[in-house]
Amino acid sequence: MPIPPRVLTVAGSDSGGGAGIQADLKTMLALGTHGMSVLTAVTAQNSRGVQGAWELPAEAVRAQFRSVVDDIGVQAVKTGMLASAELVATVADLLTGLGAPVVVDPVGVSKHGDALLAGSALDVLRAKLLPLATVATPNLDEVASLTGVRVTGEADLRRAAHAVLAHGPRWALIKGGHLAGDAVDLLTDGTEEHWLRAARHDNRHTHGTGCTLASAIAAGLAKGRQVPAAVAEAKDYVTGAIAAGFPLGAGIGPVDHAWRLRG
Repeated sequence: MPIPPRVLTVAGSDSGGGAGIQADLKTMLALGTHGMSVLTAVTAQNSRGVQGAWELPAEAVRAQFRSVVDDIGVQAVKTGMLASAELVATVADLLTGLGAPVVVDPVGVSKHGDALLAGSALDVLRAKLLPLATVATPNLDEVASLTGVRVTGEADLRRAAHAVLAHGPRWALIKGGHLAGDAVDLLTDGTEEHWLRAARHDNRHTHGTGCTLASAIAAGLAKGRQVPAAVAEAKDYVTGAIAAGFPLGAGIGPVDHAWRLRG
């Protein structure tokens, strides 16, 4: 039997199933890859927000990573919620010399505005993790936290991308989804530019969008796609998932990771 491409997510758990590890694994399955996980934190989370978060010890993160990588191997890695400076440094050390592409989603806050990364971790993320990234995928709030650049319109995206690239990732994908108008993202390595546009769907159920996009990119890279192709395919997938997002609970529902299976 052929073995599907193997993708590892290093991230936190979302008990509501819309974001985090759960969204990552659903995305990886939907895109034909085998998803594996290193849990960094457990959250009590639902459609209304994050009611609690507990990070795992660095020892537990290291043990999970070594267990998977040393036996099964990986063809791409995606990082999400890393919670603390210690865990960011731990994950950066584990990824050093791995030899597989790495997608870094520098998760700072949840869709509901709840903090998921300690402020003290930003320096470590800039210094140790971003230089290991094949692609970094910050949203506009994360760009502001990481670089101080505030994006108010499409014209600011190039400046934001170069500010992120200054910290060492090979490619930066600046997600302009919070801007007015079409959903416009800029992917660049400082030389090439790829502008990715999609119609904006009038759907408030968008929980897990960032996790889903980063995981979809990692799945494409694990399949051997070049970065621009992997990102374009991931953008198409997440656009469909947003359009099909559905209500759960009393708040913001998730994107539909299985939208292509429900036709």
